[in-house]
Order: sequence, then structure tokens, then C-alpha cells
Amino acid sequence: MLRSAAKRFAAGATVMLGSATLAFTALQLVPGDPVAVLLGPTTSASPQVRAQIRTEYGFDRPVPVRFAHYLGDLVRGDLGTSYQLQQPVTKLINDQLWPTVQLVAAAVALAVVIAVVSAMTTAGRRPSLRAAATVWELVALSTPPFWLGIMLLTVFSFRLRIFPVAGAQSVSSLVLPAVTLALSVAGVLAQVLREGLEAALAQPFVVTARARGLSRTAVRVRHAFRHAAAPVLTLTGWLTGTLLGGAVLIETVFARPGIGSLTLQAVTSRDLPVVMGVVLLSAFAVVLIFTVVDLLHLAIDPRLRTAAAAI
Repeated sequence: MLRSAAKRFAAGATVMLGSATLAFTALQLVPGDPVAVLLGPTTSASPQVRAQIRTEYGFDRPVPVRFAHYLGDLVRGDLGTSYQLQQPVTKLINDQLWPTVQLVAAAVALAVVIAVVSAMTTAGRRPSLRAAATVWELVALSTPPFWLGIMLLTVFSFRLRIFPVAGAQSVSSLVLPAVTLALSVAGVLAQVLREGLEAALAQPFVVTARARGLSRTAVRVRHAFRHAAAPVLTLTGWLTGTLLGGAVLIETVFARPGIGSLTLQAVTSRDLPVVMGVVLLSAFAVVLIFTVVDLLHLAIDPRLRTAAAAI
């Protein structure tokens, strides 16, 4: 497992370097004068002031020199300074990171619970029960998250007044955004897990386990579920990464603080250092998620540990 973690770390460092390079290249390709973007459309400045700003931010240096300084700052954890807010990008991201982590973690946990319950109770059961589960999964997959969020707000916040309309001050304010993000993910996971369970239940080891006196429920939980969990685990990692992008829209719909609202504000105002910081944060999150997924695969599948030890 340590060897696998080291390999994943090296691959993650390569991904981070590639993301940093692409983000820096995109910054150079943005049309317009960066000094004008920094000053804003309503601010006028003399040529001397503009030249001073260009020198202070290093815009007058050659591109390779600026790229080397940029990588050096990244190694030290410095993501630059926001053009519009004049604050370190690291501080801005840290201030908004926790609400987004709460939202994504709650959505993933809820999606996994819904998917496991749906798949475990319908796999190999009556066709009518399986068909009913398939219907709700398809509905969840085809419903746009922003529309679902608006409907949930209309019913549970404006009419029934059970949950708050906006903000992130309490656990109750997390319920509707988490449900909005979780349902479509739960639909995908439930379908994949059900197919894996039904394939596992058709294997010869199920007959052997039943012959040893295990009940159907025990066979499902102790044997079939473990065989079906591997592809679901990989898919969960990938979907967790996509939820970071979905959080931008959901945080806007529910007026929640977080990386989504920070990103929207930065894109609208062309605050490029903040946008680049969010891109690098997303790349790091994806690398971290798939590292954890790989280690979990080794933990649940002894065959992978044996193969890794043989390399």
C-alpha cells in the first residue's frame, strides 16, 4: 500500500504540474491588458501608474521568467493576490472552502446511502420492484439539479417553511442543497451497484455460501456486496470530483457561501489569480480523491494487494 501511495503521489505531482502549466498558459492567452483588468473598467490611471503596476506585478518580465516565479510561489503555497479584492488568494479560498467541503461530503454520503439501500433491496428481487427502482433512478438522472433545487426551495422553504431559504448557518441549511446534489449521483450509483450485485449473486460462490448455511441477506452483505463495491467505489470517486463543479450552481441557487460563489464572482470580474487558484484546488481535490479510492481498492480486494506486492 505504501508503494502504491508513492506511485500515486508521483502521478499526482505530475497532474498538479500540468494543471499549473495549463492555468498559467490560459492566463497568458486571455485578451486584454492585465493592468486594465486589475484596475477595473471604471478606474483611470496615468501611464506612470500603469507602468508602476506592471513592474510591481511582473507583467513586464519575459513569460518564462514569470512562469518560473509562478511555480516557485506555488511550491511555497502562494497562489498570488486577488486583482479585485487585493487579498491573498490562499486566504480567500480558505475562507470559503469549508462550506463547500461540507456540501460535497454530505451529498456524497447521502448518495451512497440511498444507492446502497436501493440496490440491496431490489437486486435479484421481483421484476416489479426492480422496475420501480429503475424509474426513480432515471427520473433522478434526467432532472436538472438547478430545477430540482428551485422546486425543493419552493416546497420546503417558501411554503412549508421547514428549511431556511439561504445561508449556511446551521445543519438544516445543508439539507436541501445536499439532497439536490445527491439524487442524480445516487441514481447512477444505484444502477451500477444493482448490476454488480446481480452479477455477483449469479456466481458459484453464492451456492457454496448458501450450502454452508448463510442466509440470503448474509450472502448479499458479506459476499456479493464486496464483489460489487469495486466499480461503485471508482465511480463514486469520479462523481465526487464532478460534484465540485456542480457546487458552483447549487451554491448560487441556495445563496450559500463557498468555492462556487467565489468562482462565479472571480469569473464575472475577470479576477484571474482567483480563477487559477480554484483550478489548482480542483486538480488537487481530484488527485486526493483518486488516491483515496486506490487505497480503498487495496483494502477491500486482497487480490490487488497480492498483485501490488508482486510488482
